[in-house]
Amino acid sequence: MKSLTLQLNGSKVVHEVEPRETLADFLRERCRLTATHLGCEHGACGACTVAINGQATRSCLRLAIMCEGQSVQTLEGLEDDPIMEVLRRHFHQSHAVQCGFCTPGMLIMARDILLRMPNPNAQTIRDQLSGQICRCTGYSGIVTAIVAAGRELGGARRPQA
Repeated sequence: MKSLTLQLNGSKVVHEVEPRETLADFLRERCRLTATHLGCEHGACGACTVAINGQATRSCLRLAIMCEGQSVQTLEGLEDDPIMEVLRRHFHQSHAVQCGFCTPGMLIMARDILLRMPNPNAQTIRDQLSGQICRCTGYSGIVTAIVAAGRELGGARRPQA
């Protein structure tokens, strides 16, 4: 076992982890943050997407121990985030959710897109979402929701470090 210290959703967390334990398993099993879903466990589906140091990242491809000293945000940690509030509302209004399995990772990625790109158009969003798999919606409602959120936010930008 190895000691791991990181900032998780704004709070310092210290845990003992197996060196081979993925960040996704750490979040779900040790921290009980179950919005991080495991789909393919190969980085292809995007269901496990979280933000590490503010950047959307596949948590199934990252070992937990690699996050030593870093900041990790899951969907649970973005409950009061103003960008996420707008995204959630537009996902609801645009019927961008069906089974909901991909939704947490999709929301994290949507937030990342809006932080990097002011007012993205539908094609840009489709390109940016190419690593996120949704088997239910056909992406139309998801793209519509992100476009609408981008317009409402007027181009939210990632704060400079």
